[in-house]
Amino acid sequence: MKKIITVVIFTVFVAASYAQNADDICGIFFSRDPFSKEGSQCEIYKAKDGTYEAKVIWVENPKKKPHLGLVFMTELTYNAKENEYQGGKLKYPGKSGTYKTYIRLVNNGNTLKMRGYLGISLFGMTVDWTRESKVREQK
Repeated sequence: MKKIITVVIFTVFVAASYAQNADDICGIFFSRDPFSKEGSQCEIYKAKDGTYEAKVIWVENPKKKPHLGLVFMTELTYNAKENEYQGGKLKYPGKSGTYKTYIRLVNNGNTLKMRGYLGISLFGMTVDWTRESKVREQK
């Protein structure tokens, strides 16, 4: 009986150590555009309404400077049961329409897997973003 209690307590502590705080998504991330392969940084932050948003803060291609400051992702909420961020809306610069999105943090929160899709998630694309510690210098 003592061994069972010890195993249960150990399991609870291990599970708690993997639990994610909703604000863990906040920060600076680098990604490559899946279409142009150009790099950019975005900042994910908590909006006034408690949802999460993302805006462009650095672009590799100087011709894309007009996109700096663009809020391209909105309405993302954290679902603790699923351990993912859901219900987000994406506006892809230069493309019409709004995409749905959900995000999962992996690799101890250092990698973000964002799935953007139309209709159902089967018809979409997953893009990996890598956490970075500071904003790159804009050229």
